[in-house]
Amino acid sequence: MNLMVWIIQGLVALGFIYSGWLKAFQYEKAKKSWGWVKDVSKGFIVFIGLAELVGALGVILPQALNIAPVLTPVAATGLAVVVLLGALFHIKRKEYRDIGVNIVFFALAVSVAICRF
Repeated sequence: MNLMVWIIQGLVALGFIYSGWLKAFQYEKAKKSWGWVKDVSKGFIVFIGLAELVGALGVILPQALNIAPVLTPVAATGLAVVVLLGALFHIKRKEYRDIGVNIVFFALAVSVAICRF
């Protein structure tokens, strides 16, 4: 069971590192990759990206280093909230095909949060 949770944590971290890196440090590439980015301020996109990067680190490092491991499920919960808000944003914009990724990462993040709490 523990190995499966670690695999899920790794998938969550990789997904959010990719997404967060694009948003925080490669804004122009993010704008080309995701149509919604051009309709939101650059500062907010960078903020979301940095939050995703911090969350990705938080989902791995505290548990791996056994330093305040309670922060791992807290980070996973935070990422689940970010993804849920993203899904609601896409629903509001009627971008229903973009919600699938949100649902998958929401389920993964919630799984980590439940298993690690």
